Amino acid sequence: MSFDLPIRKLSFGSPWQKSQPNMKSKNEAVFLEKPKEPRVSWLKKLGPGLITGAADDDPSGIATYSQAGAQFGLNTLWTLLLTFPLMVGIQIISARIGRVTGHGLATNVRRHYPKSLLFGIVALLLIANTINIAADMAAMGDSMAMLVGGSAHGSSHGSSHLFAVGFGVISLLLQVFVPYHRYVRVLKWLTLVLLTYVAVVFAVHIPWWQVVRQTVWPHLSWKPEYITMVVAIFGTTISPYLFFWQASQEIEDMNADPKAQALIEAPEQARTNFRRIKTDTIVGMGFSNIIAFFIMLTTAVTLNMHGVTQIQTSAEAAEALRPIAGEFAFWLFSAGIVGTGMLAIPVLAGSAAYAMAGTFKWKNSLAAKPVANKGFYSIIAIATLLGVAICFAPIDPIKALFWSAVINCVMAVPIMFIMMLMASRKDIMGTFIIHTRLRILGWCCSLAMALAVLAMFWGMVAG
Repeated sequence: MSFDLPIRKLSFGSPWQKSQPNMKSKNEAVFLEKPKEPRVSWLKKLGPGLITGAADDDPSGIATYSQAGAQFGLNTLWTLLLTFPLMVGIQIISARIGRVTGHGLATNVRRHYPKSLLFGIVALLLIANTINIAADMAAMGDSMAMLVGGSAHGSSHGSSHLFAVGFGVISLLLQVFVPYHRYVRVLKWLTLVLLTYVAVVFAVHIPWWQVVRQTVWPHLSWKPEYITMVVAIFGTTISPYLFFWQASQEIEDMNADPKAQALIEAPEQARTNFRRIKTDTIVGMGFSNIIAFFIMLTTAVTLNMHGVTQIQTSAEAAEALRPIAGEFAFWLFSAGIVGTGMLAIPVLAGSAAYAMAGTFKWKNSLAAKPVANKGFYSIIAIATLLGVAICFAPIDPIKALFWSAVINCVMAVPIMFIMMLMASRKDIMGTFIIHTRLRILGWCCSLAMALAVLAMFWGMVAG
């Protein structure tokens, strides 16, 4: 005969529960319950994680992946098998910090760590993001000029700059004047642009058996240029602006729902939100890494196998594809650069604005009107317009992109270490400190990036 008690049906006020000395705390007990959850469509669960992952494949990232494929062929594809689980872990942690505390990363750092550390991180983030915006808009301008003029040689620098200005202005106007709930839908649909890089693969011949073999068993090298490229892939794929953006977007989504609260105040909402965050982030980071894989694969089996090993920009990669893979591949690759740029620029400018707002206690929300969030929207405008201005400056875009990657790679390490410490502190996360499996994954990602930075500096010295 069984005398099992229906524990899940007991309320917190039951005499049985009060008499148990080993009963969990209220927050943990609520989280362990399994109340009936409203059915939510799979697509509606996708949001901050999907947009964050897609924005990672910006024109600058496309340039890095194209360089890797052109220079080293199939021998860098393995890096994306490693970055995927690491990205998933660290992005879930950033999303949890935002959703549990109800505050962005910058605000949490300001509350619990020295301000000097925060100021240094945010200053570097603002610089790196602005340079990245400039590189992205320059690539978008070049690609659009190629699409209109027919080739990189058939268009002038003037038309490229004009297109870059146009993209910058359009992006800024969308962020400032389109309400958040509508704007986020635009960003979601823009993620579909990345599928152009999947379509490119069908326009070229792929030796799939060789691809599989070299992905799982690559020819590794200890040459400084190979190590530098691996570091560049890590720095491009796991970038600090993604941490700030996803944490802040969790708060934006929470504020858009009248019933939603920070989980530390409403623990009964934890199960649903943690499941959503996990699904959203796995899909978003998976999407990001798959697209990066296809970009690297396309340039490897076309450019590298035809002796084209030196690609400096994403626009050059598109132009180089034309005589090898044909007009269809050229158009898809070029159009993808423009589309991904329109997705990435708001994320770059917005993450800088969220970080600055959290540092100086400004109101910050894309859902609010600019008049009510002057400081926040000012940073978005400044970062975007400075990015446009840099396109006109006599600055080598390749060097600018390189130093942006260096700054991103270096600053990612302390940010990830701080995130791991925050996510493990009960005074910040309450009962929702990260579990052992996620903690291990997060620390692995942090240590991997630290090793990448050391390898990068070693490559600089050796080179």
